Amino acid sequence: MNQLAEHLSPLPDVAEEVRDFYDRYPYPPPVDNLEKYKQLWQDPQRRRADYHLFWPSQSYREDQTILVAGCGTSQAAKHALRWPAAKVTGIDCSATSVLRTEQLKQKYDLKNLEVHRFPLERVSDLGMSFDQIVCTGVLHHLADPDAGLKALRNVLEPNGAMHLMVYAPYGRAGIYMLQDFCRRIGIRATDADIRDLKSALSALPPGHPLESLLSQAPDFRHEAALADALLHPQDRAYSVPQLFDFIEKAGLKFGRWVRQAPYSVYCGAIARIPQASQLARLSVAEQYAAIELFRGTMARHSIIVHRSDNSSNVQQLSFSGDDWLRFVPIRMSDTICVQDRLPRGASAVLINQTHTYRDLFLPITPAEKRLFDSIDGVRSISDIVKTTLPPADRNADMARSFFERLWWHDQLVFDRSVRSAI
Repeated sequence: MNQLAEHLSPLPDVAEEVRDFYDRYPYPPPVDNLEKYKQLWQDPQRRRADYHLFWPSQSYREDQTILVAGCGTSQAAKHALRWPAAKVTGIDCSATSVLRTEQLKQKYDLKNLEVHRFPLERVSDLGMSFDQIVCTGVLHHLADPDAGLKALRNVLEPNGAMHLMVYAPYGRAGIYMLQDFCRRIGIRATDADIRDLKSALSALPPGHPLESLLSQAPDFRHEAALADALLHPQDRAYSVPQLFDFIEKAGLKFGRWVRQAPYSVYCGAIARIPQASQLARLSVAEQYAAIELFRGTMARHSIIVHRSDNSSNVQQLSFSGDDWLRFVPIRMSDTICVQDRLPRGASAVLINQTHTYRDLFLPITPAEKRLFDSIDGVRSISDIVKTTLPPADRNADMARSFFERLWWHDQLVFDRSVRSAI
């Protein structure tokens, strides 16, 4: 059987309804041009930061084995472009998504990419294991998400890392209301019904919980996005406590949030409310659960997890003792440094452009800006402090506090594999 025929062969144990849905309405919508994405990831510092986000304690490498589970129309091709030395495998239940990915593979000559039409639950049948697994926007659409996550865990290398994204309930309240509306009156995933639904959404009353999502996500009105959000046959969401239970049952442990500032008691408006000290006394997991409730609009959770029997990928940092001085900071490439209309006493304000909450910005002083400007991805914190600040200004507590705040605000990651002298 040739490769194309294999992709199109029947898969009786894939949920037929979900497979048919994505064959008709592939999401994200197909793209034909990845040049901008390819150029973005030519930056070696962006790749290093991405690597140490997942593996802070391991030496940098680019030859990982990567599984993109539920790869859609372009995600596996993007990872193959991002990591040309890696071996990337994409699987998806949708023939349309697989064929679109194959077209990108041919267009960009991605010899490091293999694509299979394959149910996620049967991933072990590939006979492979992976250093990294990427599964975003997929598990919450499975009939049995627990079985799907356990299947992924079973093909994760002992020292591997997994990037998961699942829906969160509170920010999707308006979506679930409209899903129920569509079910009650019999709106289906057909071209005619979707056109009529787009028209109906323009008549939503002011203040409807879906209104803010419509204004913040312009592509939401496109047919595929609308169908995926409101007419998907299988959809569930996880609060923070439910997400932690979900990964624990699968034999996995929490590493970190992909973007942690929105969940942190040390960042943004949360750090300034009267109850901040009470929040800080909770366990870390309880802090995250409480902050999700306070923010109220989180629509998804993106996390990095590891096997529960793996002790080498310790994500939580300690800034006690002296080890932090040996960390090599690497800037996040999505940060911008604003130097106009500043708060009093600030030399600049740092903003990670991937944050959606406007309260997540970090004012820095002139001395802190000198330290920030000296981060080159090569030198340790100790070296940066010694070569940047005069002896009279070398305050260990200031440096510790500053680099810890940078880390919590998603301004940098650390390479902790280098054991340089202090």
